[in-house]
Amino acid sequence: AVVDADFIFIAVPTPHDQQYGGEKPSYQLEPKDFDYKILQNTVNEVIKYINDQQILIIISTVLPGTIRNLFSDIIEKYQLIYNPYLIAMGTVKDDMRNPEMVIIGSNQHANKAVQKLVDFYKLIIQNNCRYEIGTFDEAECIKIFYNTFISTKIALVNMIQDVAQVNGNIDVDIVTKALANSTQRIMSPAYMTAGMGDGGACHPRDNIALRYLAKNYNLGYDLFQSIVEARDMQAKNLAKFCLNYGHSVTIIGKAYKKGTNLTNGSYSLLVGDYIKQLGATVSYYDPNT
Repeated sequence: AVVDADFIFIAVPTPHDQQYGGEKPSYQLEPKDFDYKILQNTVNEVIKYINDQQILIIISTVLPGTIRNLFSDIIEKYQLIYNPYLIAMGTVKDDMRNPEMVIIGSNQHANKAVQKLVDFYKLIIQNNCRYEIGTFDEAECIKIFYNTFISTKIALVNMIQDVAQVNGNIDVDIVTKALANSTQRIMSPAYMTAGMGDGGACHPRDNIALRYLAKNYNLGYDLFQSIVEARDMQAKNLAKFCLNYGHSVTIIGKAYKKGTNLTNGSYSLLVGDYIKQLGATVSYYDPNT
């Protein structure tokens, strides 16, 4: 099947145990990676029959770092590409022809192969989609976080539904429509650059208050505990990163954002607090404060 192929697409499952499928409660289960045995066996079988001029493409869903870890020897000998798809059951054919983006991960060894793959897709893709090309790990990240972004969005919207049902005076569709039409910050590229955490007089406090609401309404879960904890631990991680460069740290910017003298909810102060907790010294420079 593969001997005379220009492109070999490996489209095999990377399953979980059945109890991790989502059909039954799984939040109480131990976190577990995908099972890569089928993928490994298939790739190892295929390379028995191909040469280094053929292009081997894996599309199976994997966690970041998997391709490099599982196939380090193959990456150096063959033109290997990671090319996961964003296709949904029921719209597979249309999603193939009109994708939101084509995700391609590789290394320097496969640069020419990447261009050949792009040229191939241009023969079958009907829309003017974008091509997101990076390392193996970057492509793995784009695929897995794309899916979990959707899961997180659904969970947050459905929390509004739970609040509305307990409250009894809220039409959830009015709330979600107002948020869906908020294209300046929520439904937009805003806040999609990684760096410092959320700050200011409103956002951190609102998350803390919603923790109280979740408990008071007895929803049975607390999304905002995770958000508050992530904000704090990301600040601690940033503090540790700073200390790689010395134990006397100056932070440029003390206010919670540029152009203001307000320090309420300042992420700089939060990072600075962790720096001090870790035994280092911190000072600030901010002409506005």
